[in-house]
Amino acid sequence: MTIRAVEFYGGIGGLHLALARSGCDAQVVAAYDWDPSACQVYAENHGPGIVKAVDICRLTASDIAIHRAHIWLLSPSCQPYTVLNPNARGEDDPRAASFLHLIRNVLPKLHVDHPDHAPRWLLIENVAGFEGSTTRRTLIQILRELKYDLEEFLLTPHQFGIPNSRLRYYLLARLRPQDSDGGLTEDSTSSEPLAGIKRSIPSPYAWATGTLDVESADPIQDTALQISFYLDETVDNTTNPHPSAIPDHILAKWGRLLDIVRPSDRRSCCFTRSYTKLVEGSGSVLQMEEELDTNTAFTSYAQAVQAGSHPNPLSILEPLRLRYFTPNELLRIFHFTPPPSFTGERLPLPSGQGEETQPYSFKWPPSITTKTKYRLIGNSVNVEVVTRLINYLVSSKGDFSQL
Repeated sequence: MTIRAVEFYGGIGGLHLALARSGCDAQVVAAYDWDPSACQVYAENHGPGIVKAVDICRLTASDIAIHRAHIWLLSPSCQPYTVLNPNARGEDDPRAASFLHLIRNVLPKLHVDHPDHAPRWLLIENVAGFEGSTTRRTLIQILRELKYDLEEFLLTPHQFGIPNSRLRYYLLARLRPQDSDGGLTEDSTSSEPLAGIKRSIPSPYAWATGTLDVESADPIQDTALQISFYLDETVDNTTNPHPSAIPDHILAKWGRLLDIVRPSDRRSCCFTRSYTKLVEGSGSVLQMEEELDTNTAFTSYAQAVQAGSHPNPLSILEPLRLRYFTPNELLRIFHFTPPPSFTGERLPLPSGQGEETQPYSFKWPPSITTKTKYRLIGNSVNVEVVTRLINYLVSSKGDFSQL
C-alpha cells in the first residue's frame, strides 16, 4: 500500500524529493508553507494542488485528518534555535509558535479524535542547537506520551561524501504497535540534551529488532567529492568578471572574512538564507584560480592600500577570480539535482532502490529573483541526508502490512 505523506514547512520541496528518491512506495498528498515564493517554486516542481500557502498556526486536527497521512515530514523554522542568531529566543520566538501548535495541539487531538489517521512516522529536521532547546524537551515529552519510539541524530552531508558541512538535528518517531511494551526510547529519555544523539544512521532493521546495529551504519566518507563536480558546466568559468563575481565593495571592506574554497577542495561551509547578503557565517565563496596563494594576494592588497600609492589596489585581487556559488550549484550541493559530471570519482552511495527512472530537473519560476533563490535554498534540507533517514525510518519488517 502506498504511504501517504504530509509536509509541513515544505519550502521548495526538499522533503518531497527525498521521499520520492527513497525506496518507499510513497506519495505526498499535501504540503503546507507560509512563504508564497516557496509555494510557487514547490508547485512549479511538484505540480499544482499539493502545496498550500497557509498560516500553520490555524490548522486543526480535522484539517489534517482528511489526508489520512501515514508520515509527517517537518522542517520548521530554525531561526529561534540557531547559534548564529544572538537573539534566538527558542519557544518564545513567534516563529516557533506554529511548530509548537502542531505538537501540542494538532497531533494529540488527532490521536484522540481521529486515531486511525494519526501519523505512524514523523521526521523532523532543524538546526544544530535545537537539541538543547526547551522546544525539544516539549517535543520529546509529548511524543513519548503518544507512544512513539524516538531516535535523534546530528548529521552533516560531508559524512556522506558531499563537500559541505551543514550540521543538522533530526528526530525520527515511529508509533509503537499496540501490543508492544516499548522500543528504542532510551535515546531520548535522558535529561542531558546530548545524551544518545547519534552521529550516523544505523542499520535499517534496528527499529524492527529493537537494537542499534552501529556496525552496519551508513559509512562516514573519509573523502568527500571535489567541489568541481558541483559547478556549472554551462557557464564559462574563465570569464572575468564572472556573472557571480563578488562586488568590489565587499572585497574592499570584508574580503578577509570570506571563507574561500577552490574547485579542487572537498569542503565548504554551511550555506544559509543570508548567502550573498552577509559575509561571515553565511557560506563559502569560490576562488576559481587554483594556483594563486590567497593569503599572499590579500597581504599584497592590504599593503597597497596602506601605502596609498597604487592606483587600483583591488586589481591585485582580480587574478584570484573570486565569486559566489550560483543558485544551481547550491542546488547540486543540497542534492536537489545530481552533479553534472562525476567521471573518475565515486559518488556517495545511492539512497534508494537503484537510479531514478527519470532524471530530475529542478525548475525556477521566471518571477523568482536570484536573491530569493539564495534565501529559499538556504532554508532547505539536504535531500541526500533526508532520503537516507526516510529509508531507515520506514524500512522495518511488517510496517507496510499494517498500513
